[in-house]
Amino acid sequence: MAERKMESRTPAKFDVMVVGSNMIDLLSHISQLPKMGETVIGDSFHLGHGGKGANQAVMAARLGARVGMITKVGNDVFGKMTIENFAKEGISTDTVFIQKEQSSGVAPIFVDKDGSNMIVIIPGANLDLTPQEVQGVAERIQSSKIIVSQLEINEETIIAGFQIAKEAGITTILNPAPARSISDELIKLTDLIIPNETEAEVLTGIKVEGQKGAQQAAGRLLAAGAKQVILTLGADGAYLFDSEHQAHFPALRVEPVDTTGAGDAFIGSLAYALAQDQSLPEAIRFANLVAAISVTKIGTQTSFPTAKEVDQAQSSLQ
Repeated sequence: MAERKMESRTPAKFDVMVVGSNMIDLLSHISQLPKMGETVIGDSFHLGHGGKGANQAVMAARLGARVGMITKVGNDVFGKMTIENFAKEGISTDTVFIQKEQSSGVAPIFVDKDGSNMIVIIPGANLDLTPQEVQGVAERIQSSKIIVSQLEINEETIIAGFQIAKEAGITTILNPAPARSISDELIKLTDLIIPNETEAEVLTGIKVEGQKGAQQAAGRLLAAGAKQVILTLGADGAYLFDSEHQAHFPALRVEPVDTTGAGDAFIGSLAYALAQDQSLPEAIRFANLVAAISVTKIGTQTSFPTAKEVDQAQSSLQ
């Protein structure tokens, strides 16, 4: 039986509400990846906060958005750490559910000296977040400007959140990651779907190579019911498509140090910008800048810039 950690009975007003996942990253650096049955001695260990939902929430909050998080953790030390991290980042925790019979989501990660890695994702309590629980906090969604979700929780739970949002006239953003097929029902509930090349190919069966491939994949998503599509292309920037137009937004040229979490930085900052009433083209340019800043630092949430850092970067470009 799940219980919800409550801060207040009075509904808050949110810029961004994330219906999504949280993870604790358990990162080990080793000289070489072990063979089956082999034990190796590692060089270093780092415990960090992750999960696509949490990452995108943190990014929006770092920029100054009022952010809430609908998610579920286990009744364990990792769950407590996750809630504490949300609070530290200024993210409301009153819709964080606690599952007593389940562990929190964790991701053991092993990286060798060449950068090759092995990752095991154990979603744990994330997959126990139910449509009924989301429906039970409908007032939180209804008091938000933007709803954001990903695919690290069950699809029916996302649909429940997006249905509430659509009935209230609230913009829905879906990041279809990790890549997997989704129903047309979810696509039709999505105002803005944001896949990368791999995710777009899984969703549409079309290989995204160059502008033509991007256009074909986006066209299929629009035909399935999405209102607008942003295809993120890493160093090649992003394409925006709707039923009548398309536009390319080049990425800023930087020397990348670590690209981990760049996609989450893009989506979290895009949601922030839209909640501040920027136009979609303006929001994409802003998100490109924030994502570019993030890849110049090591880590995921640790690489996400503050509003002050983004202002400084914008000033240096003028």
